[in-house]
Amino acid sequence: MPGPLHGLKVLEIASIGPGPFAVMMLADLGADVIRLQRAGGGGTGLDAGTWNLTTRGRPSVGVDLKKPEAVELALTLAGQADVLIEGFRPGVMERLGLGPDAVAAANPKLVYGRMTGYGQDGPLANVAGHDINYISVSGALGGSARAGERPLFPMNLLGDYGGGGMLLAFGVLAAVFEAQRSGQGQVVDAAMVEGVAVLSTLIHAMRNVGMWSDTPGTNILDSGAHWYEVYETADGKYLSVGALEPQFYARLLELLELDPAEYPQFDRDRWPELKERFAALFRTRTREEWTALLEGEETCVTGVLGLGEAASHPHNRARGVFVEHDGVTQPAPAPRFSRTPGELGLPPREIGADTDAALAAWGIGAEEIARLRAAGAVSSQASSHGK
Repeated sequence: MPGPLHGLKVLEIASIGPGPFAVMMLADLGADVIRLQRAGGGGTGLDAGTWNLTTRGRPSVGVDLKKPEAVELALTLAGQADVLIEGFRPGVMERLGLGPDAVAAANPKLVYGRMTGYGQDGPLANVAGHDINYISVSGALGGSARAGERPLFPMNLLGDYGGGGMLLAFGVLAAVFEAQRSGQGQVVDAAMVEGVAVLSTLIHAMRNVGMWSDTPGTNILDSGAHWYEVYETADGKYLSVGALEPQFYARLLELLELDPAEYPQFDRDRWPELKERFAALFRTRTREEWTALLEGEETCVTGVLGLGEAASHPHNRARGVFVEHDGVTQPAPAPRFSRTPGELGLPPREIGADTDAALAAWGIGAEEIARLRAAGAVSSQASSHGK
């Protein structure tokens, strides 16, 4: 069976980071995507090359959107698409002649997905930034620190991909659902600051009723508690302990052969002391020794795996969390569907690798492609690399 998004047509104006990730999710689930990429790359190297797995699942067309013929091509493709996704600063698409109004004139049913850090308006809208800046403004980074230490960001997963790409994919599909009923498209303004803020809703709720302190590293989920922390093991590896519920904490103490009376779970004044005790205990065995004892039990304890170890974990192997495709090990499509599963399609492409075939598949004739190439509006892989 084709994926659940089979039949959804997506025009991607290539960018970096969260935009391609959102489109990857749509492509993994069966959407028909055509990716328009700047011939020669965007200068960062992050939007080109077969290494970038977030560009999997769709063909690449090399274009020069500074050429009016390329803009006309993009509008023609938008005319038959359900969704357009772009990830530039506010105003860039408008200056290219591909803003929401121009595209709506070509296709009033199209959903126009916009991915930015700060949103389409506001004091910071046109200011440069990256994941680390957006999670800072959202408040999430400031709350992510152990007591007395500086905040630590979780790579670029929180802003770019959790509060960014996933938010955009969710918003676009919600707008497509509505457009099927109203017959009208709309703009989806997905901002990473707002996405990360939404992710932190529970923390704000806890803060509102006094369950969360503004002092980082003193709360139940930010390393304040001894039962929700990462501990070093005897071999220099790490163990994650998340025994939040009392029954799991009780089982953990039982397996560690510790007296519950000496380790009260919710005595906040003793948390620093109990963390030191736990730390000393967990340093007495290796990570594998601890996981053999605790990981399969109701303790909420797991080994902390490196990126290179994750694919080999027995659970991940059993579930196929990582798969090999085109000779490359990578995360499999998610979530899972019982009847219309997602699947990996094309591997990541060089810029312009599929110009002729991809345009033809979207109804652009050979003569028109030749005209566009002669005008410098589109390019193949060879010409985009100056060969």
